[in-house]
Amino acid sequence: MKLVWKLLRQHISIPQFTGFFLANLIGMTIILLGIQFYNDTQAIYNGEDSFMKADYMIINKKVGVLSSITGGNNAFTKGEIEDINGQPFVERVGAFTPSSFGVRASFAMNGLANMSTDMFFESVPNDFIDVAREKWHYAVGDNELPIILPKNYLDLYNFGYAQSRSLPKVSEGILGAIKLQIRITGNGHNDEYVGRIVGFSSRLNTILVPEDFMKWANGYYSDAARTKNATRIILELNNPADDRITTFVQDNNYETDKSKLDASKTTYILRVVVAIVMSVGVLICILSLYILMLSVFLLVQKNSSKLENLLLIGYSPAKVSLPYQLMSVGLNVLVFILAVALLLVARSLYLTLFESFFPDFVEPSILPSLIIGVILLIIVSVLNMIAVRQKVMAIWNKK
Repeated sequence: MKLVWKLLRQHISIPQFTGFFLANLIGMTIILLGIQFYNDTQAIYNGEDSFMKADYMIINKKVGVLSSITGGNNAFTKGEIEDINGQPFVERVGAFTPSSFGVRASFAMNGLANMSTDMFFESVPNDFIDVAREKWHYAVGDNELPIILPKNYLDLYNFGYAQSRSLPKVSEGILGAIKLQIRITGNGHNDEYVGRIVGFSSRLNTILVPEDFMKWANGYYSDAARTKNATRIILELNNPADDRITTFVQDNNYETDKSKLDASKTTYILRVVVAIVMSVGVLICILSLYILMLSVFLLVQKNSSKLENLLLIGYSPAKVSLPYQLMSVGLNVLVFILAVALLLVARSLYLTLFESFFPDFVEPSILPSLIIGVILLIIVSVLNMIAVRQKVMAIWNKK
């Protein structure tokens, strides 16, 4: 084995291996940084609404003066929903189902005023809500009802009601631990439920309950004739940056939250940019792999006669290949370690900006980037080892 190492050191091309090392380091760093940057920015867009994807959009019909006076219907017809679902930029459509029964909620907590108010419920198909099934579930007979509240309700209490009455402010965590007492009346029934808050939404200005509960409750607490059609539609877009979305909304006199649409466009554009950057990183890694293979092949070729002699005197192809394989794997491991170090440095710089702009920003884990980096390290190392072994086997087969 020492003889093989001596042969290896004699013909090592420092410029070639330096080129591989730098190219692979740049490529690996770009890939890891692209993945981590995308995960970190997604935490900004979806942090408060982790149960809703950024490419969802909600539309409704405009409420005009004439419809307000005449009591016109602003609900979507079946034909209109089918037309929306047929648009090329729409992946799927879900309708908001409003409640057709009376709802009154109250809660009390030490240090807080007893509050009671009339409210309403809506639901959307469960596929649009990214909450664990065991948390977002209702079966007939259950007394506990999961609820998602608008975040601006909490803001109204903290910065309006509580401040005007010198009451303590509450956080999402505290309010999430409070059980709401909910009384539902209608169709001759009067029942009480315990509301469990599972999340707050800054994207939905409504009170959501599971679709399973809404379907049952509308039939149990109200007459079928009073069941209301959907006045709002939720869309999953395949490309939030598509210009046809704005044109379609305007042409049909629909309304949507423009800031939410802009955020969806930004998320989509960011996803495309990250994909392009990562593609460049992958290309650089492939080129660096080619440089390494070329360097190893040249190194083996220069030593081919001596390696052949080693094989003739009893060295196995595995022993002859091992030093070259260890060298390439060692370089790959060193590249991975340095790439992770550069990732941590770069991430600390942009996270400082994120935290200054978004005080509630919670840093996502770096584990997904590390896992992908390890996978790339294994793939590149295995390819190197196979190529070296095949080159030595070619020499072995000549003798």
